[in-house]
Amino acid sequence: MAGAGRASPVRTVLTSVVLTGLAAGTLGVPLGVALHGWVRPAMGDSVGLRLPGSVLDVYHGTELFTLACGGPLIAALGALLPAGWAAGARTVTALRTQ
Repeated sequence: MAGAGRASPVRTVLTSVVLTGLAAGTLGVPLGVALHGWVRPAMGDSVGLRLPGSVLDVYHGTELFTLACGGPLIAALGALLPAGWAAGARTVTALRTQ
């Protein structure tokens, strides 16, 4: 079997996008939670309010896991259409237009 089949570009694009989404979720969720823990109290302090813990502790483990998994899933769904276009394009045409 010579060359790559139609599924090869789709796998390549989806793998790349899912790994990027996974990295974004792995970095973005903890950074977002840390930023939330820093900004919310600062906002309350700036107007003289002491915010209760129930306002500050809004994220729980299952929600954080869902957020982290959402990155790769959304990235993969967003890449399906371009990956399909890549699979349908002739190699020479794709290389000339890039």
